[in-house]
Amino acid sequence: MEARQKYPGVTPPIDVTASTEEEEALAGDLLGVLRAENQFESDEERRTRETVLGKIDRMVKEFVYRAAIKHKLPEGLAQMCGGKIFAFGSYRLGVHGPSADIDTLCVVPSHVSRNDFFDIMHGMLRERSEVTELVAVPDAHVPVIKMVFSGVEIDLTVAVLQQPTIPEDLELFDNNLLRNMDSASVRSLNGSRVTDEILRLVPNIPTFRLALRCIKLWAKRRAIYSNKAGFLGGVAWAMLVARVCQLYPNKCASTVVRRFFSVLTKKRWETPIMLKNIETGPAHLEVWSSNRYHHRMPIITPAYPSMCATHNVSMSTKQIMELEFKRGLATVSSIMSREATWDALFEKHQFFHSYKFYFQVNVASSDAEAHGRIQGFVESRLRHYVLQLETTRQFFIIHPFIHGYDRKFDCATDAEAQRIRDGFLPEKADAAPNKDGASEKDDAPGKDDASNKDDEGPHTEAPAAGQGKEVHISSFYIGLRLAERDRGTSGRRRLDLSAPTQAFIRLIKGAQDWDSNTMSVFIRFLRSEQLPDEVFDGESRPRPGALRSSAKKSKKGARKGKRSADDSVATDASPSPTGDDQQPKKARFDGVQAPSTSGVPVGAGRAQQPGDAPASNGAAPGQDSAGAAADEPGPQQPMTIPPPAPPVAKVGGIRLRLL
Repeated sequence: MEARQKYPGVTPPIDVTASTEEEEALAGDLLGVLRAENQFESDEERRTRETVLGKIDRMVKEFVYRAAIKHKLPEGLAQMCGGKIFAFGSYRLGVHGPSADIDTLCVVPSHVSRNDFFDIMHGMLRERSEVTELVAVPDAHVPVIKMVFSGVEIDLTVAVLQQPTIPEDLELFDNNLLRNMDSASVRSLNGSRVTDEILRLVPNIPTFRLALRCIKLWAKRRAIYSNKAGFLGGVAWAMLVARVCQLYPNKCASTVVRRFFSVLTKKRWETPIMLKNIETGPAHLEVWSSNRYHHRMPIITPAYPSMCATHNVSMSTKQIMELEFKRGLATVSSIMSREATWDALFEKHQFFHSYKFYFQVNVASSDAEAHGRIQGFVESRLRHYVLQLETTRQFFIIHPFIHGYDRKFDCATDAEAQRIRDGFLPEKADAAPNKDGASEKDDAPGKDDASNKDDEGPHTEAPAAGQGKEVHISSFYIGLRLAERDRGTSGRRRLDLSAPTQAFIRLIKGAQDWDSNTMSVFIRFLRSEQLPDEVFDGESRPRPGALRSSAKKSKKGARKGKRSADDSVATDASPSPTGDDQQPKKARFDGVQAPSTSGVPVGAGRAQQPGDAPASNGAAPGQDSAGAAADEPGPQQPMTIPPPAPPVAKVGGIRLRLL
């Protein structure tokens, strides 16, 4: 009697039969669509990456030698210390695209310190003509040196092993390597160990890779590929696909994708997703436990010490992803029955068409290098604002977008630069997303910025004038759908968001890189029609009132009555981010008022336009402290700094308080 085949995973497979010929043909179609979508690198790009990694490996060995000499080791011993790099993330998994970065781990012996890495290694990189955009982030959750090396983006981390030399044949699977290792090195090492474990635990690597490429592209197109924003990063998506491969070990990629959506649509998240049972190790490091942690969508890394790769998921982002799983299942079911093609699965998100109201979170700086650091910090901390807003229970969905938009203003005078940093934005500037939705920066676990400090201060930090004529601004967006209003309530509805806003501002201003003389942070409340053109990427803008009118047509039994476009809007008017109709019954908002950057309500019968000035230090110019709405657009603004929009005396039915 033949022994039963053993399959990896915490449970036996659901189905061990092979796919049909039709399913295999659909897998071939999927491969063709992914190639047409430019999801594979060329041979030339592959050779360039290999050359870059070879150069970095040689530099690491030289760095270890220099550090040994610095620490007074004998010349002969210094030459024998070694040093080695390990690629991980999407590159190691074999699912990277042509523009993807390479997550790279630098492993060094015990005499080398992390300070040596950011001193000696950083200095060596700075001397290389092939290296540009070099940024060191030593205080990040996972300390990293970011750079572009011969056109290839590299994230270089470091792990210090407690041994005198690093042999060329070193492997990282041995848990004993973690003995006496500091926590930062454990986190750095974990990225490579997790990637290797994923590959070891999938039954068919080619099938896994093709299915994962499909899911990665889908998640990016649907704007749910971002660990920072509270969705899932590359490692989490990889583990989900790997788990489905374990459950259907002999199926082809098209079937795995179909089962992926089927499994996740039915998933009850009281139990975590795991590729193997959680193990203990000799280093006595803390591992994930359901008794200790209560994450909303727990997906647990397979390498010791096991961690949750999805601790950033919020109530809103979980709800958004669950709706996307349902949409994906319906779409792939149509594909499998030949009623649709794979292109339908990869349709672009409709984030900027889906909500009536948005927050625009802006950070500005006069220094390009410093702005890159503070922009990354704000992006990584935006999820904290979402979590704080959720505690107010005033919103049905708080939807953070997965990347921001960068703009650079070349000002004629220092005074104009100062006004831009204060939030007086021209209507146009050189703008582009700071990171495309297809970014693979989240493919490695634990990428985060430095820890925070508390620091009191006003909502808009006004830097001193005369700091230069170039101003960089990054804008991040949060879609808002307000909760249903309590039955029987009437009169003006008040939303006090001061506590979460103050906490978020303190968080940003507590960053190590924060400089009040050159930086500012301000938040705007926008209606959909006031979103800047840059977010639509050449697409048509939603018509004013289109969200409202479409809902009125589709909503049966809606309250009858004549309503002015300026007087009311139903928050269920906007379609769900995924086209799903699961929304609250009704929430009426009469003349919603926008919060100003100083916390004084500014009427949003016409919310602040990108060219308008935010209120500052009290009421908006020309308004009393109650906040008056501006119904009509102001005059056409010039390219230089515009004056504030003229107020119109109209008070709305909702007051939003930020501070």
